[in-house]
Amino acid sequence: MSQEKVDRYKKEKANRVKIQKKEKRVLFLEKCAIAAVCVAAVGWIGYSAYNLAMRPDPNEEQEVVTTEMDVTALNDYLAGLSAEEAK
Repeated sequence: MSQEKVDRYKKEKANRVKIQKKEKRVLFLEKCAIAAVCVAAVGWIGYSAYNLAMRPDPNEEQEVVTTEMDVTALNDYLAGLSAEEAK
């Protein structure tokens, strides 16, 4: 039994550098993922706060914009169609 433990220890010792590199890489990726989530949350909160601050005041009087359009040509065309149907 103790010989198995010694053999296992020797294998771990031989691969210790690889195991440590893998653990460091996994830890780095975890930190990057957590940082990305935090940046996304802060960005979302900032965007929401900006939209809330820039929302127009409903009590404030707003300027009314009117647009005029000349539709005499359309009226003439429709009148011509109805005149043709009456014939």
